[in-house]
Amino acid sequence: MAHIVNMSEAASIALHGMVFITRSGNVVNVQEISNVTGSSRHHVAKIMQRLVKEGYLTSQRGPSGGFSLKKKPEDITFLELYEIIEGKVDMGLCPFDYPYCPFENCIFSDLTTRLTNEFLDYMRNQTLDKYANFKFKVK
Repeated sequence: MAHIVNMSEAASIALHGMVFITRSGNVVNVQEISNVTGSSRHHVAKIMQRLVKEGYLTSQRGPSGGFSLKKKPEDITFLELYEIIEGKVDMGLCPFDYPYCPFENCIFSDLTTRLTNEFLDYMRNQTLDKYANFKFKVK
């Protein structure tokens, strides 16, 4: 089945992991995030370390170690987290990245621009604090 919007596993781990850390209010380890996201411990650790490097998380080593927020949840947007993992969102006009259009007018009109703007607006307006009370199911 095709999906119009598709997000990488890495971006999903970053977003869901950060919401899980926010919700817990404590230090959360890789295994806990892995259980919630259904992703491998290795992939989770890699993504969380990237967020540490970018200044969004702190990490503690050892048996009672894990990750905790370095910034206030209300100051962290989904867009920031998404772009750390995926890079800046491109406002390209062509969904196929063609260097030129074979038609005088694009057959998709302004669809790409409208969808990209809607996605950016949504992601900019979602902060971690809005999800502090979300419930998780462990896989």
